[in-house]
Amino acid sequence: MKTLILIVILAVILGSIVYYLYRCKKRGQGCVGCPYAKACGGKCHGGEDVK
Repeated sequence: MKTLILIVILAVILGSIVYYLYRCKKRGQGCVGCPYAKACGGKCHGGEDVK
């Protein structure tokens, strides 16, 4: 029973992550998690290309 609960919790966490990434990509964010995601359009690598 404990194993089943653990599997369900992990599935919910992973499902939430996938849904978040899907929504971010659909909104047009290039670098998900990057603080400059809306400004760089997917070309930033640590904020180097942000003007």
